[in-house]
Amino acid sequence: MNSPRFAGGIMSDLGCESAVLQGQESPALGRILGESEAIRSLRRTIIQVAPFKVCVVMAGETGTGKELAARAIHYLSPRATKPFVPVNCGAIPDSLFENELFGHVRGAFTDAHTAQTGLVAQADGGTLFLDEIGALSLPSQAKLLRLLQEEQYKRLGDSKPQNVNTRVLAASNTPLHTLVQRGLFREDLFYRLNVIPLSVPPLRERIGDIPLLVRHFLLEYSSQYGKLAPELTKRAMQAMISYEWPGNIRELQNGIKRMIIMSNDFVLDVESLPFPHNAICAKASPVEQFDAARKRVIDAFERAYLQTLLVESGGNVVQAAQRAGKSRTALWNILKRHSISPKQFCYPHHLR
Repeated sequence: MNSPRFAGGIMSDLGCESAVLQGQESPALGRILGESEAIRSLRRTIIQVAPFKVCVVMAGETGTGKELAARAIHYLSPRATKPFVPVNCGAIPDSLFENELFGHVRGAFTDAHTAQTGLVAQADGGTLFLDEIGALSLPSQAKLLRLLQEEQYKRLGDSKPQNVNTRVLAASNTPLHTLVQRGLFREDLFYRLNVIPLSVPPLRERIGDIPLLVRHFLLEYSSQYGKLAPELTKRAMQAMISYEWPGNIRELQNGIKRMIIMSNDFVLDVESLPFPHNAICAKASPVEQFDAARKRVIDAFERAYLQTLLVESGGNVVQAAQRAGKSRTALWNILKRHSISPKQFCYPHHLR
């Protein structure tokens, strides 16, 4: 049944974007935290594509929150009251893929004493989320292609096809077009799935969001573990910003859990951080063209300088501009270019 917010499957009040961006329309969307332009763009795209029954492929590194984006699409769609069924394609052996996805009838094979409903049937009317779809073998991909083309499937041992109405979302930490080029992913399946490509950015490309995320998880997990939420010193927060976070949001979450569990202090400094101090360093990059290298170095310098400036000024733009010897307007323009929000650097007075 369609939600009253939709008319004929089309969202009737897409203009209320500001409310949606604050997480007031969907708990799942509200979990996509951040004020960087990359995250704002991600939320806008989710809002735009959610009402329509089209396939969406989410690309992003491990731990960036691809399933969170998929859940937000589902819960902002007319299918919100129906099941959201996640499938970890990389965890299903190839020999069991068809049975897990489509189910079987009684007597389909030796141990099939009863019929079994597959994951596709469980997602009927709702959303089927195929995580790590790039891990599927080519034969499994062919079976999935038929489901997308005909909206039908056959249970093992059954000659009668079953109709199904499900929306398919997919995710991969390796770009699917790269797998197509390597001959590891069917081109026809790629074009069936890749109606709406959605990029979920790594944490190192949205470093301005790190203070907000850190404080959010400190509060969340402190409450969960029955402890008082600690504060980070400016030096510790600067280290969190400077670290590259190869495991992205998942690594940040687990790191903060460890900090809360292992420390009883109310103010945490660098020695409490979930990574060694020598991990805070830039990785060597291959030789590149002069202009590209200069831009990369300048951008990295500007981001690091701005973050240090805002940490030292507690997010006060006027004070930061004075320290930098720039006008407030000029500093705002640079901050905007790097998608850095000053309010994420505000500190309680006792930590300044």
